[in-house]
Amino acid sequence: MKKKILIIFNFLVLFFIPLQNADAYMVKYKEDWYKLFHVHYQQYPDDCMENIYWLEKAVEADFCNPLYADAKIATEKEWEKYRYLFQMHINLKLIEQHLRLGRVYDKKCIYFYDAPWKEEYLSNMEKALSCYKAGLYYWKEAKIWYEKANAPTFRFLYIEDLQFWEDERERIFTGELNYEKIINREVERLEKNISELKAMDENY
Repeated sequence: MKKKILIIFNFLVLFFIPLQNADAYMVKYKEDWYKLFHVHYQQYPDDCMENIYWLEKAVEADFCNPLYADAKIATEKEWEKYRYLFQMHINLKLIEQHLRLGRVYDKKCIYFYDAPWKEEYLSNMEKALSCYKAGLYYWKEAKIWYEKANAPTFRFLYIEDLQFWEDERERIFTGELNYEKIINREVERLEKNISELKAMDENY
């Protein structure tokens, strides 16, 4: 009997509790847009394009208050370097996404039997070439922000919460990370393949 009364009481309590609307989450600041970026285990073209959209929005957006930054910020100097590293990192991620997208349409090798599908291959390879060349633009942008973050004034200042971004900066400094070299190699190979494919006729 007591158990039944308890169940009825709980039901009545839940029934009369007023429902409240969940607060909407406004995506406004750079950090908010960046949180929407994610990499799938198997990434399809739509996933890459979605990520490019989020990252582009992050590039354009303002930074949030330092209190809510993605790292602990205690001084104005740390805040300045944080902003430079953030911009550098976003541009590096944009390069990665354009390379991933380009590889979907890229045809690594041209064979003598590819002639019947020449137009389809050429269309896809032009898309790949466009993606790779876009990566060069973002590399120039990343280098601008890298140079700011790598200025002598920050020589002994490390933002420990952003160690991965600091590592990216250091790898650019040492030359270990050089997307220009990687992309130019891909562009040269792809342009050669496009020329080879264009040279094929219906009698090839």
